[in-house]
Amino acid sequence: MGGGNGIWRNAYQEVSNTKPLFLTIYATVVVGILFSSFYVFSSFSAAKSSSLSFTAWLSSPPSSLSHVDKSVNFSHQATPAVDSISSKPQPPSSLELKPIWVAPPRNSKMPPIKKFRLTKELVEKRVKDNVIIVTFGNYAFMDFILTWVKHLTDLGLSNLLVGAMDTKLLEALYWKGVPVFDMGSHMSTADVGWGSPTFHKMGREKVILIDAILPFGYELLMCDTDMVWLKNPLPYLARYPDADILTSSDQAGPTVVDDRLDIWQEVGAAYNVGIFHWRPTETSIKLAKVWKDVLLADENIWDQNGFNDIVRRQLGPAVDGDNGLVYAFDGNLKLGILPASIFCNGHTYFVQAMYQQLRLEPYAVHTTYQYAGTEGKRHRLREAMAFYDPPDYYDASGGFLSFKPSIPKSLLLEGEHSLESHFSLINHQIKQIRTALAIASLLNRVLIMPPLWCRLDRLWFPHPGVLKETMTRQPFICPLDHVFEVNVMLKRLPEEEFGPGISIREYSFLDNPSMPKQVKESWLDVQLCQEGTHDCFSSNNTSRSGVLRFPNHSNEETFKTIFSSFKDVKVIQFSSMQDAFLGFMDKKREEKFRKRVKRYVGIWCCVENHVPGHIYYDMYWDEKPDWKPMPPETPEQDHPLW
Repeated sequence: MGGGNGIWRNAYQEVSNTKPLFLTIYATVVVGILFSSFYVFSSFSAAKSSSLSFTAWLSSPPSSLSHVDKSVNFSHQATPAVDSISSKPQPPSSLELKPIWVAPPRNSKMPPIKKFRLTKELVEKRVKDNVIIVTFGNYAFMDFILTWVKHLTDLGLSNLLVGAMDTKLLEALYWKGVPVFDMGSHMSTADVGWGSPTFHKMGREKVILIDAILPFGYELLMCDTDMVWLKNPLPYLARYPDADILTSSDQAGPTVVDDRLDIWQEVGAAYNVGIFHWRPTETSIKLAKVWKDVLLADENIWDQNGFNDIVRRQLGPAVDGDNGLVYAFDGNLKLGILPASIFCNGHTYFVQAMYQQLRLEPYAVHTTYQYAGTEGKRHRLREAMAFYDPPDYYDASGGFLSFKPSIPKSLLLEGEHSLESHFSLINHQIKQIRTALAIASLLNRVLIMPPLWCRLDRLWFPHPGVLKETMTRQPFICPLDHVFEVNVMLKRLPEEEFGPGISIREYSFLDNPSMPKQVKESWLDVQLCQEGTHDCFSSNNTSRSGVLRFPNHSNEETFKTIFSSFKDVKVIQFSSMQDAFLGFMDKKREEKFRKRVKRYVGIWCCVENHVPGHIYYDMYWDEKPDWKPMPPETPEQDHPLW
């Protein structure tokens, strides 16, 4: 502080020796500096109190809001973790926008729905540097939307808006302090399946939305809710000021090995309308209107197909210069294709990890090329530790069960990558997972799934094992939905028919930064041993380091007896699952368990030159000595193995 005082004294002496005009100038500058300092400190103080206010809001909803469904604020799937989602202080450059995650006052009344109509004035309140970032959805995607918003605010971006397709979502987002507008869709709050009439309705709503916003004169970054931002994309998009539209794609193979736009002549896959950036130019506004009119005239056209058909009416030549842009649509639209290596689709991110191999930083990931519906999307983002869940997800009652999978080198690395070697590898893992599911059911614990290794990719069309133009390595850690029906595993099946439910978590669960300290520190290592060998017998005595030696081939009663002493331990990790459990003594329970887990496995797809080309995985493959990975030969054989 002494140095600072000296500077101020010298400045004062210098001013006192100058003419009155300069004295006035100096005084103005000093006052300006003092005022600016006060403003900055006040702003940071406000940001801090806003963050605290947001956390407090999540902890306790307004007591006066009896008209609001409390599940809106506190449902398991819809509310991200309090600690993980509390907003980070946003940089000074975004402080002029109203802070996100600052809930309305507890005793306030929600404005009427008409106040949330989409208008230029409403959008203008959220615009920064002439850009607005938009997504939309219904209440079924509440947790996806909160995750989407959280990623953006963590990146320091607050120039965003969420379109609500139902009133339940509108109210929920409003009370969480998320900027929202009413799309007037009056849509169901339930999940929508891909390809369903409601799915197509959502696609049309997107086009109507783009057509409505572009004439406002702002740049529009339009996103689906099943994607997340990993890096601020706005500087990248600004590198191409001449582009009317920059679109993502379903391209599986790289056309560039750096962060330039993909080479348009080499992109054979569809342009994906889940992530794209529009500038409000005359030709882009024209395209939006044509696209909307085409979709509204024919309800059978998928919005993405319609976009591709229209944009590709004319494709080429390249725009002057080495900027990667191409003339499209009417010959005037300047189009750029975002590199799939860093604006990732579900294949380049979750299967190939293309960005890692090219040593690039990904900007976004969109959960395409995926199976098991919405549950599959959610699980993939969880595997990538890119999804925000509530605190109880990380501290479930009953605790967790984990194990270290055992895979011989020969199954993983030796021989050709073929159907036979792939299924041998998968079946070896399935058997261990089956045992783990049984023990988790027995101990009433949540099973943390292991990383799953595959030799062959899974696609919905015939292929030679992996797509030749991709960077897929063999073997690779594949998403759980490549083998397991994640949606069935998470579904509530009737207990009287299928026995007790078995909850699961993703393989990266224990590495997630959202894991609370009390869970990480409550741990028991279980080392399987051969009964009769040194220090290996049925006992609940642990070593000083928290290790329990436990005999393999133990029965149901032994498991119940020994592990009843460890009910308060949060995480029990087994050194192996091979030969860990003899089986259920209660045959009715075993029958229900078998009926349940048989439904957990899906299909591999697809064999070339064979119809059908899919092959069913079998949870109990080892009970069939002649089992081979073969596609069904007759229609009667074409059914799951349960």
